[in-house]
Amino acid sequence: MFETYFPKKDEVEKKWYEVDATGKTLGRLASEIAKILRGKHKVTFTPHMDYGDFVIVVNADKVELEEEKKKKKTYFVHTGYLGNEKEIGYEEMLEKHPEEVINRAVKGMLPSNKLGDKILSNLKVYAGSEHPHQAQQPEPLKIET
Repeated sequence: MFETYFPKKDEVEKKWYEVDATGKTLGRLASEIAKILRGKHKVTFTPHMDYGDFVIVVNADKVELEEEKKKKKTYFVHTGYLGNEKEIGYEEMLEKHPEEVINRAVKGMLPSNKLGDKILSNLKVYAGSEHPHQAQQPEPLKIET
């Protein structure tokens, strides 16, 4: 009989990728990022393990969305106090916290469990074009949208 091979955590080599979000559509960008974070692009993909790579997203404030969705899309925020639930529109969220827009979009495409939280920690999002991860020598990742 054949046995399925599962690589050990030490054997998995994680790469760093850099994505420029300028002019990209939010949903298409997030789904491609989620696929790389999850490790689905690798031959050794296993649903219950974190074999994915690291992704750095720059220029998060320049991500695009259709005009109709810009008006309708809202984000739910709760301050922690009773009755202090707020809904923030897409354009306001993009202006105040552009990193959060991409973070939430990618989080919705990952598993809703401990593994999903761990995978999401491999995502680094920055509003500008500068980031502190140059030492990891990230490879540019071309995403067509």
